[in-house]
Amino acid sequence: MIYSCCIFVYCMFECFKIKNSVNYHMLFTLVLFSLVVTTVYLKVKEPVFHQVMYGMLVFTLVLRSIYIVTWVYPWLRGLGYTSLGLFLLGFLLWNIDNIFCVSLRNFRKKVPPVIGVTTQFHAWWHILTGLGSYLHILFSIYTRTLYLRCRPKVKFIFGIWPVILFEPLRKY
Repeated sequence: MIYSCCIFVYCMFECFKIKNSVNYHMLFTLVLFSLVVTTVYLKVKEPVFHQVMYGMLVFTLVLRSIYIVTWVYPWLRGLGYTSLGLFLLGFLLWNIDNIFCVSLRNFRKKVPPVIGVTTQFHAWWHILTGLGSYLHILFSIYTRTLYLRCRPKVKFIFGIWPVILFEPLRKY
């Protein structure tokens, strides 16, 4: 989670750079951050530390994304906010699952399995944050390719699953 989120952070902060440029300072900082978090976590084995470090990275992504959809590409608000909303909903359900774990287990024992399955909020965390992350990847790709004038377009497979396609570059 830490490593992939660092890649997201790098991409979001470098999306308005020229082709083939590398920000070695940011790259070094994010790799060092990842290694320090990994080392500390392996030593202290405290999940809250990992969650706080991950939360800091996600918060950084949220701020950068809000900046982009507010000031740079406002027409990407739907994609950006949908990504964020799904991620936050997954996070909320995961916390509910952590806080009310015993109560939810007892509830599942009393209801039909079909209903019990829908209250597996930790599973919903994985589904919703996975979908939110996918949409954030599309947001990153769209932002970068738009800046590079590659003319990206969002297409929906089967009318529901978004993908990014690129139109041929215009010759001026």
